[in-house]
Amino acid sequence: MAFTVHCDIVSAEQEIFSGSVESLVAAGSFGDLGIMPGHAPLLTSLQPGPVRVVKENGEEELIFVSGGFLEVQPRKITVLADTAVRAHDLDEAEALEAKKHAQDLLEQQQADIDYGRATAELAEAVARLRTIEQLRAK
Repeated sequence: MAFTVHCDIVSAEQEIFSGSVESLVAAGSFGDLGIMPGHAPLLTSLQPGPVRVVKENGEEELIFVSGGFLEVQPRKITVLADTAVRAHDLDEAEALEAKKHAQDLLEQQQADIDYGRATAELAEAVARLRTIEQLRAK
């Protein structure tokens, strides 16, 4: 039997996952973080991207988060996501369109464009596509 820790992944809309996990990998502020049972306590912000959960039975699940926070305590991992969607529920055509729209906004040289928002939209769309690619690779 593998060592496990309880994990909750929630967004403002719903609870996406709750259960025992062997490990979790998420995109932190300074790169990917791998969390396993016994990890030191941690609190960090999350970048848009996939969260890979390895359940206690060895089964993997990918969940896209648009950002949020990851908290690690001795007996619990909590992901508080701005938005969370199971990878198999992501729409690739929608993500490609969002990426194109954000790129088009960034290429325009107009004063009324919020470049910070367009950059954030582009980063989220690229992260959605990266999650879809990781799901296909499994």
